[in-house]
Amino acid sequence: MKAIDKYIFEALDNYPYSLVETIESLDYALSYDDKNTMALCLYGRVQTDQLFRYEEAKEYFQQAISININAIEVYSYYIYTLVLNEDYEEAAKLIDFALTIKGINKVEILLKKVMLLESQKHFKKAVKALKEARLEALNNDYDYFMEETEKRLHKKISKKSDKKPKKEKSAKRKNNK
Repeated sequence: MKAIDKYIFEALDNYPYSLVETIESLDYALSYDDKNTMALCLYGRVQTDQLFRYEEAKEYFQQAISININAIEVYSYYIYTLVLNEDYEEAAKLIDFALTIKGINKVEILLKKVMLLESQKHFKKAVKALKEARLEALNNDYDYFMEETEKRLHKKISKKSDKKPKKEKSAKRKNNK
């Protein structure tokens, strides 16, 4: 095992419970190899999840992908950051591209697509994407999450459809007067 791997493992092991040790390990890892996509990805995750610095996180993710376009560890977190930052068009393009990469966890990417569609209030499309994710699943690891997501989406769909008839009724009343 290379020394850099030791520091990557330490960083992954410490994240998110010991951020100081995570950053220290990442700094050591990047001092060995400043083009290590795993280290850059974890730095991006720290920026997104802990510091809410989405633009800086995007830079780390972009740097990792520019080093290795097939760095499959990056895409899910990068898409998540784009959705949080409301960069919806960029997220949609990245999802489409990520799904073409050999070896990527398609379920993870499709679940990010569900998140993107839900954040855009496209609930029926999100349910359709969720069904696609279910078809890609090769084990039961995602079952609970997908079931809860589906329940939430159906609640939102029913709330959205509950609101429409009220608007339509008031519009009909205005037209009948």
